[in-house]
Amino acid sequence: MAEKDKVSIYTNTIKTFLQPVWHLLEDDKVTEVMINSYDEIWVEVRGKIQKAEGVKFRDPDALLSAVNNIAQSVGRRINEEEPRLDARLPNGFRVCAVIPPCSFKGTTVAIRKFSTTQFTFKDYINIGAMTADAAQFLDVCMKLGKNVLVSGGTGSGKTTLLSVLSNRIPRGQRVLVIEDSKELKVEYEHVVFFETQQADEGGKGEVTIRDLLKSALRLRPDRIIVGEVRGSEALELIQAMNTGHKGCMGTVHANSAEDALVRLETLAQGGDSQLSEKALVHQISSAIEIVVQISRYSDGSRRLASISEVLGHDVNGAYNVVPIYEIPRLVKQPDGKLKGNIEATGTVPSFMEEIEDNQIPFPRAKFSKAVQAA
Repeated sequence: MAEKDKVSIYTNTIKTFLQPVWHLLEDDKVTEVMINSYDEIWVEVRGKIQKAEGVKFRDPDALLSAVNNIAQSVGRRINEEEPRLDARLPNGFRVCAVIPPCSFKGTTVAIRKFSTTQFTFKDYINIGAMTADAAQFLDVCMKLGKNVLVSGGTGSGKTTLLSVLSNRIPRGQRVLVIEDSKELKVEYEHVVFFETQQADEGGKGEVTIRDLLKSALRLRPDRIIVGEVRGSEALELIQAMNTGHKGCMGTVHANSAEDALVRLETLAQGGDSQLSEKALVHQISSAIEIVVQISRYSDGSRRLASISEVLGHDVNGAYNVVPIYEIPRLVKQPDGKLKGNIEATGTVPSFMEEIEDNQIPFPRAKFSKAVQAA
């Protein structure tokens, strides 16, 4: 049976379980459905959260039954001993659920939808999420094989941006993608996808991102992409970046470029490394070259907040993060929308000569504030 037909059959099955909220999941404007309890449901529409009035499950047991059926359909389990479920459905939805006694209101579920269409830099420019110059600079970073960390909060669009960056990798390379659950849309000629595996009922068979990273390093990768760095695998990724694997990428939860590096350091310390704090800071500041911060703002929009270069660290271990592009300010308009966009800071990246030596048409004038303001 074709994969498309399998997904269709599976979707119809899930539709039965989630019938009370299925019309919300089919609505293109809805990006996430949040079920706080059987009779309290909220949705995210264009970045804004609002209550779905008049929408509810029949009773608490109906909602719990739906979650149990979803868990079974993807080979997982959820019960009092394991009251949490985190799963990706074949149609692309990501489901996270917590049941009593851990959830006091009753069964709580969040269903996040992911776009079925592939975003491009042009789309970001059209919606005002970045400028053409910022997009071109990121393209330059991809061509030169810079190690890039995409940072942002939950729901800020890190995964979508990482997908776009991945699709700008020059041809002729071997790319390995590692994720907890497959979400990245990487359209590339030579790409291998890996996905983690949870332990079975006997506690055996677990395969973590860290395990897959160790295997990936032996599979002759040119670039390694980690969907989300959230544990001790941070150390393996840092070491891969420092041992000749240029152009590696990953995402991390953080609210600024500086926080992203500190977060990465904290995660790497959680492993079994014997590295001193000083050595770890040095490795991170050598490994990460570009940090792209993407944020979700009060008007619901998602925009690039900054593109920064990491230039080592000072004697106290503080990372030297220099913004190349950033949003100077956002002004609220009468309609509630925020006006403003990412601009050049006037700082020329340290690898400007590399751009020129490779004859990439991105002149120094592109980093001038005057050019951006015009």
